[in-house]
Amino acid sequence: MTEMSRKPEAVAEAIRKAQRIAVCSHVNPDGDTLGSAAAMRLALTKLGKEVSLFCDGKVPDVLAFLPGAGEIRIPTGKEGPFDLMLAVDVSDEKRLGACTALREVSAHTVQIDHHPTNPLYMEVNSVDGSAPATAVMIREQLKVLNVDLTPEIAVCLYTGISTDTGNFSFASTNAECFSIMSELMEQQLPLARLNRILFRDHAMPQVKLLSRALGSLKYFENGQIATMKLTRDDFNGCHALSEHADTLVNYALDTIGTRMAMLAREAGGGKIKFSLRAKEPDTINDVAQAFGGGGHPQASGITMDGPLEAAMDKVLDAMIRKLNG
Repeated sequence: MTEMSRKPEAVAEAIRKAQRIAVCSHVNPDGDTLGSAAAMRLALTKLGKEVSLFCDGKVPDVLAFLPGAGEIRIPTGKEGPFDLMLAVDVSDEKRLGACTALREVSAHTVQIDHHPTNPLYMEVNSVDGSAPATAVMIREQLKVLNVDLTPEIAVCLYTGISTDTGNFSFASTNAECFSIMSELMEQQLPLARLNRILFRDHAMPQVKLLSRALGSLKYFENGQIATMKLTRDDFNGCHALSEHADTLVNYALDTIGTRMAMLAREAGGGKIKFSLRAKEPDTINDVAQAFGGGGHPQASGITMDGPLEAAMDKVLDAMIRKLNG
């Protein structure tokens, strides 16, 4: 792998040379990828660029408040041409999903990302695996582009930073996060309102789904590993969407004495999606990578073939070996 580092000047140069820009988020979008994309849309528009937002996936209802969220489209194959394709918070090409097709109709490609497993798959790769969130890197990018903060941009950056740091509770949270937060608060950031939307208010289907997940909770290795599962019947019975399960794994991890946690859920096409978590100093990303997944040291994901119980047994066995290795 070539050097992994922030390259805001190189990204800025590519942006300055481009007029039509496609900004892409990752599949199953979260607050960091969408907040980063929304912030870049606002900044690029201020620079006089023609900006299109793309994502292979539905914008979660909880993030519908983001400026420009209603403009995000799933690529159909008829878009373009573009002078530049910019991927934000997309850890590898597979995570682009249908947005991969936009490479064919873009003259140049760049990315801004903070995943340490990123294989540097674009022409210009501004990647910092130690950054707490891609939105942190977006703030630096705006400075290099000489784009001033606005209240709308502040909302986008707060969404990205707060969600990817666990509301500033993860070990990755650093001084840079709080330095940026000081700037965002100067833009009259509605902190209390956004905090409630992002971290405290829960849709009824999500609460019902949590009950199903907790009902499946099991402990292994004297409580050091916790597992939960959700079937399609669970989702259907709760009238829940996939997005309603995104943070439920944390309830298993929060047990005193638990070091690693897994939430496995049935997805479409016979696939099983895993959310894996670990408490420092334990890590879980190498377990995910062994099954073709990836992510962060303490928060990673896998998508693999079912059936559910067999897939869980494989991942649990790898977690036990990692714990005792």
